[in-house]
Amino acid sequence: MRYWLFKSEPSTWGWDQQVAKGDVGEEWDGVRNYQARNFMREMAVGDRGFFYHSQKERAVVGIVEVCAEAHPDSTTDDDRWECVDIKAIAPVKTPVTLDMIKTDPRLTDMVLVKNSRLSVQPVTEDEWQIILEMSGSQS
Repeated sequence: MRYWLFKSEPSTWGWDQQVAKGDVGEEWDGVRNYQARNFMREMAVGDRGFFYHSQKERAVVGIVEVCAEAHPDSTTDDDRWECVDIKAIAPVKTPVTLDMIKTDPRLTDMVLVKNSRLSVQPVTEDEWQIILEMSGSQS
């Protein structure tokens, strides 16, 4: 299993909307960055991810699971763009803010710290465990 982080503006698509989709999940569509798209191409069903609210909140708020591998993004006719489907697994007990992540010396190499603009990004197994620990959650 691999780990990921999915960023969304809560005013556009928030955790509550993701939860409302249930086990069917939802396309992680609209991504128009080649690096983020390539990360989605690497994902497998069952991979886990953090759901991250960007903008004002800037925090990990939930855990999601990839429920469909990369396929054409339904929001465009341009075949360069693909997406995965994700479903909500559980909220984290305590949101983990970007400031908390940046001040933890164990997370200095995390992609979120180095490239906070990337909307889909990998998370190492160690980073996954550290953030779970910080949130008081289990995977």
